[in-house]
Amino acid sequence: MANTMIADNLRYLRKKKGVTQTEVAKILGIPTSTYNAWERGQNVPRDRMKQKIANYYSRSVQYIFFKDITH
Repeated sequence: MANTMIADNLRYLRKKKGVTQTEVAKILGIPTSTYNAWERGQNVPRDRMKQKIANYYSRSVQYIFFKDITH
């Protein structure tokens, strides 16, 4: 359940920013397939990557990974 919320939040923020999964993955220094797996809820980022994602989207880790921001 938590993976679904994280996946939805990551997808929401990416689309709001108007970028592709490939663009975000490149900025984060990871394969597109890894980012895709996060948005599909198959995996979740490790703590160090959560901070990089939060910095990229100019949000806190808590906001992205512990709150449902899509509603």
